[in-house]
Amino acid sequence: MSDNSETTPSDGARAVVADAKDPARRPDVLFRVRRPAGTEPSIWWSIGGFVFVSVGVLVSLNLIPG
Repeated sequence: MSDNSETTPSDGARAVVADAKDPARRPDVLFRVRRPAGTEPSIWWSIGGFVFVSVGVLVSLNLIPG
């Protein structure tokens, strides 16, 4: 059995990629946004937010008597 088709598996993959939508713009993705290079938020915002929430939780737990 020989395969004499004019399309190859890589042609099919190229067609799928060409028709693919940007995953950052899917409607089921709430906070993922593709930004131009150089405009991404600093990683320090995430670190600072984690520290802030962690300290808030610890302070709240220390205020609970018991």
